[in-house]
Amino acid sequence: MGARHEVSMTSLDKELIFTRLFEAPRELVFKVWTEQQHVEQWWGPNGFTTTTQKMELRPGGVWRFCMHGPDGRDYENKITFHEIVRPERLVYAHGGDKETEPVNFHVTVLFEPHGVSGKQTKVTMHMKFPSAAAKNFVVDTYGAIEGAHQHLGRLEDYLDAHPTLEAAHDL
Repeated sequence: MGARHEVSMTSLDKELIFTRLFEAPRELVFKVWTEQQHVEQWWGPNGFTTTTQKMELRPGGVWRFCMHGPDGRDYENKITFHEIVRPERLVYAHGGDKETEPVNFHVTVLFEPHGVSGKQTKVTMHMKFPSAAAKNFVVDTYGAIEGAHQHLGRLEDYLDAHPTLEAAHDL
């Protein structure tokens, strides 16, 4: 198990920015963020599971998924990918089911090599909302700040639990 790292968070008028350091090379971090068989294992806050209906990792492609809450509630989600630069950056629009989950914002995720050996990755997740009110709605209604901390913590746990992914050269 690698060293534990905390999430740093910045909240601006219409933006939330989360940064965390991972004890894994960026190619691996990018892989587990973008491949269905991996992302379904860790995506979302603690206690949530994720089921994918469709995942097309390409500009214009859509990832349709449902997050199943620990309380039994389902949260329908849709991500539309705008830019994919392996293994550096993902840019996408996040939207919920318009009738039940009015959650829409843009996300840029940066994967930066960190440290001398290149075996660490700094991930910055920048969420930009259409308005301060939209950001506050997501923070207040869905607990977005704590959820992002847990989300990135689950990614770290997944990476720690699967050290053989890199050793298997399954990148």
